[in-house]
Amino acid sequence: MTYRTTSVLAFALLAASLAAPATAADNDDKNLANYTCKEVMLFSGKDRDVAIAVLHGYLLGKSGGTTFNTDVLAAGTDRFMDYCLDNPTRKALESMEKVMKAPAS
Repeated sequence: MTYRTTSVLAFALLAASLAAPATAADNDDKNLANYTCKEVMLFSGKDRDVAIAVLHGYLLGKSGGTTFNTDVLAAGTDRFMDYCLDNPTRKALESMEKVMKAPAS
């Protein structure tokens, strides 16, 4: 499975999980603003895919948008990962926002 396909699947999984009602058992809350690039990059496999999809989803929701382009998200994910490898102490959310605002090269 390609990274692009995995990212799309992770984004779909995220959307489905956000649509599901929260229960009292959901006590493993995380604060997206606290994660550093290094922490996200240390996740493995699907955990990293979901974390990156959450970052994309948060920014999409923050923008008030409801449409997305998987090619743009995949390219942004690649830029995010490169940026995070070079800047591990930066906040992941701020980093994703930065790379998604920057023009693709």
